[in-house]
Amino acid sequence: MGRDVVPSIDIQVLENVFSEDEMAAIIRNVTEAFGVIAGETIQLNTSVRIHEVKSGQYGYAGQALTTQDALAMRARG
Repeated sequence: MGRDVVPSIDIQVLENVFSEDEMAAIIRNVTEAFGVIAGETIQLNTSVRIHEVKSGQYGYAGQALTTQDALAMRARG
């Protein structure tokens, strides 16, 4: 073996729902949360990527969601 484990975490969100600062915070927090379970060495080798999906090209429960739908969800808390 002798190789470091390099976890890769991909997150997909609708475009224009999160600011650049919010996405940076998501990356930090997901990395930290993963490290709490996996340990510091793995945390330091964890890759997190956020992919923004075009409005209307993301589906949930058979329904296409738009950026407006996601912003409405955020407004509800």
